[in-house]
Amino acid sequence: MSKVPSEIHSLLFTEWLVRSLKVSFWMEAFRVFFVLSLLFFVFPCNGGTSSRRTGRTEDGLEEWGYVEVRPKAHLFWWFYRSPYRVEEPPKPWPIVLWLQGGPGTSGIGCGDFLEIGPLDVNLKPRNSTWLQKADLLFVDSPVGTGYSYVEDTELLVKTEEEAAIDMTKLLEEIFNRNESLQKSPLHIVAESYGGKFAVTLGLAALKAIEAGKLELKLGGVALGNSLISPGDLVLSWGPLLKDVSRLDNNGLKKSNSMAQQINQQISEGRYLDARNSWNELIAVIRSSSDYVDFYNFLLDSSMDLLFPIERGLSTGIAMNKYSRYLSSIGPEDIVIVMNGEIRKKLKIIPANVIWVRKAVDVDSMLAGDFMRPRINEVDELLKKGVNVTVYSGQLDLLCSTRGTEAWIKKLKWEGLQSFLSMDRTPLFCGEEKITKGFTKSYKNLHFYWILGAGHFVPSDQPCIALAMAVAITQSPAG
Repeated sequence: MSKVPSEIHSLLFTEWLVRSLKVSFWMEAFRVFFVLSLLFFVFPCNGGTSSRRTGRTEDGLEEWGYVEVRPKAHLFWWFYRSPYRVEEPPKPWPIVLWLQGGPGTSGIGCGDFLEIGPLDVNLKPRNSTWLQKADLLFVDSPVGTGYSYVEDTELLVKTEEEAAIDMTKLLEEIFNRNESLQKSPLHIVAESYGGKFAVTLGLAALKAIEAGKLELKLGGVALGNSLISPGDLVLSWGPLLKDVSRLDNNGLKKSNSMAQQINQQISEGRYLDARNSWNELIAVIRSSSDYVDFYNFLLDSSMDLLFPIERGLSTGIAMNKYSRYLSSIGPEDIVIVMNGEIRKKLKIIPANVIWVRKAVDVDSMLAGDFMRPRINEVDELLKKGVNVTVYSGQLDLLCSTRGTEAWIKKLKWEGLQSFLSMDRTPLFCGEEKITKGFTKSYKNLHFYWILGAGHFVPSDQPCIALAMAVAITQSPAG
């Protein structure tokens, strides 16, 4: 089984210790002592795996477990049955499968407890949980992410197709044994880099369904602020920031030049070089814009409540910080919760699997696929009649609306021109007559523009995001 690098514990300790000097030394020191003692005394590292591979709550509304998708490669899943379920034929009750980005960011910790799950990170009920409208399935994917693990790091996936094969195996294990679940359409909803996983999984699942290997109804694929075409995204960064006065002409010129270089590398199949250039471009934009926040271009990165990025910080450290999520809670809180109360509740997590928000080794192994565009996969899903929804937060820079619209226009789908020529419909939330967004649809392609949201739409605009989830899934809970 892969070992947890000692530097992770050192990094956690150092970051918390520095923060404690600014707040309260003894309080923060106690928190550090608490989580470390929890990891090393409550869960001693015996190197073995639990003999119990599944679990559930007494009321049966929650189930979780591991699937050994390949020898010594284990994916962790957590399923929530909605207590709000209603029957309204012919509308079946849907299931949402949430896929996180990164790659290597935990869907269990971030998607569940920071965005759409029934409880927030303080384990308090979330008023905007998507569980009101659908059953929820969270998976820490690819293997090596969150609670998922491998017993040999050579088993980490190197391509998005490999991740899709693993996920298809997990779906076979969960759905083929449960006729009740087979009656509910599965909607794959993904965020950020997770969009690339979603389209490859959608095609892999369809192939398994057609071959009779997977008993499942695919309801659709939803791509939220997704990294479908990195080349189109980088081309959007400079002009967008110039329009909102975060770059001047000099900064725009530098950004456009590097973006063109990245697209040349992508066109030549030099994806690793393009990934390195992507990192360099982010560093240039940070410097030229006086540290704009890539998740919300109206903010400075130093205004990030979670991880303010100090001016002059090295590119490597800054990029690591950019991999973490905006939230009003401290980074140590989610680590404590996931390695503390949640771990104790689940009971099946192996002793030497320590939850972290982002698995750096997973990200590294997928470096060769990071910049690979997945527009053709979106096209293929549309041609097969699969419902494809794209939603975009207005204030996101990383996966900007401008860049998303650019790759949409490259689709070869026969309905594209009709879709582009349609007018948008405004969106409202509740009784308020304040425009929260816009949408338009043609046949099986749907697009949502979410106003006032950055990279994390369900967190930034939870009300309209929940209404969108109803429309995506056609939930009878309406």
